[in-house]
Amino acid sequence: MPEISLTTLVLLCLAALVAGWIDAVVGGGGLLQLPALLLGLPHVPAAHILGTNKAVSIVGTTGAAVTYLRKAPVQVGTAVRIGLAALAGSMCGAFFAAGISSEVLRPVIMVVLLAVAAFVMLRPSFGVKAEGEDRAPLTRARIVTAIVVVGGGIGFYDGLFGPGTGTFLVLALTAVLHLDLVTASATAKIVNVCTNAGALAMFAYQGTVYWQLAAVMAVFNLIGGTVGARMALSKGAEFVRGVLLVVVLSLVAKLAFDQWA
Repeated sequence: MPEISLTTLVLLCLAALVAGWIDAVVGGGGLLQLPALLLGLPHVPAAHILGTNKAVSIVGTTGAAVTYLRKAPVQVGTAVRIGLAALAGSMCGAFFAAGISSEVLRPVIMVVLLAVAAFVMLRPSFGVKAEGEDRAPLTRARIVTAIVVVGGGIGFYDGLFGPGTGTFLVLALTAVLHLDLVTASATAKIVNVCTNAGALAMFAYQGTVYWQLAAVMAVFNLIGGTVGARMALSKGAEFVRGVLLVVVLSLVAKLAFDQWA
């Protein structure tokens, strides 16, 4: 592992803390944590950055998932099946990634995200359960659709391109399974644990994880993830909706910067 100054280590830990909070509430923590690692370790191979990022993220994601499971009505079996489909999809996406130009994908994803932001703003009731309203039962058709579209489709996107996967999971789970945003965030965390575990296993096998740095950052990521999950549970879907809009617009800004700056 390269030598890291105390200042850099502190900044990386703060980034991991905030990223864990964002990821727990609505996904998208990688928008902060991955660039922070790239800036803090400028001469490190990309594979080591990605591997270390996964080793940090899986700890915070697991902590958030455990926190959600204690209070949110999550169907773990369904979430795990979606997660396994996402794992398979991400492997397929990674296989095709070398032949796809990110310069072509970025404008498409930006248009999709802007449409998503407009939809969420124009539909205040999206993902917000009315008082006294019971959650619609999960039918077999919707579960199969979630496994194929949410798991396989977004998993493929994660392997092919990646940015905003957690946010897309929350949105898709809300739309396909008719979940409120808090339950969708909880379910997305379980799916993320599955996909992160598969990716981390591959990075570990290849020896591209800085375990000592990851262990330190993971403590802060875990704190951020746990606090974020508790805030989402206590403040409800309206709070998650607000954070969701901020993350979506931030992702659009980042993609635009990568495309044209």
